[in-house]
Amino acid sequence: MDQSLVPKAAILQRDKATYAIAPHTPGGLVTPQILRKVADVAEKYNAAALKMTSSQRLAIVGLKPEDVNNAWDDLGMDPGHAVGMCVRSVRFCPGTTFCKRGQQDAVSLGLELDKRYHGMDLPQKMKIAVAGCQNSCPEAAVRDIGVMGTSRGWTVMVGGNGAGYHPRIGDIIAENLETFQVLELVEKIINFFKEQKSENKRLGRLIDEMGIGKFKDIVMGASVK
Repeated sequence: MDQSLVPKAAILQRDKATYAIAPHTPGGLVTPQILRKVADVAEKYNAAALKMTSSQRLAIVGLKPEDVNNAWDDLGMDPGHAVGMCVRSVRFCPGTTFCKRGQQDAVSLGLELDKRYHGMDLPQKMKIAVAGCQNSCPEAAVRDIGVMGTSRGWTVMVGGNGAGYHPRIGDIIAENLETFQVLELVEKIINFFKEQKSENKRLGRLIDEMGIGKFKDIVMGASVK
């Protein structure tokens, strides 16, 4: 297909003829108005399906290529970054905002991380998750950067990956952190990753090659020890 004819912010589907789009809904938090708008657009353009994605988004599936741009105009929403070398998603759970099991405020931290990093260009894709307790519903241990709440603060894990032939559990690099310390540490981790030049290595692979000890020496500062 002529790449000039490929709609922006759309994913070609299995039939090689239709596309899916996924508006950005941080943490899956939506309003009734957003749900109505998505439903109206899906209905207007005869979408094949609406799909809740693993990145806490609502995808409109099966749009004709000539309808994609109009669908985005009608939605008036930013696209979710579902593909490409960037921060793909920041998943988070209800935390202490809504969940009776929450130990930490996953919603506030997740929204702040989403605001700072969602869509940021990187040498390879990156996924982030924030869990408000050790049940870890957003699966923080298998994300490139995973943050998990406990009764004593936040635990930060790095290098997790739940996909492909070589899944990896993240390494714990800090525990009992306050929220501002998590934000400082995540910034250092992402800055380190941005400086890497290999486009084929996820964070976990880089850590395996260099060793977790060296990685911690690079990214850990006095404020998060």
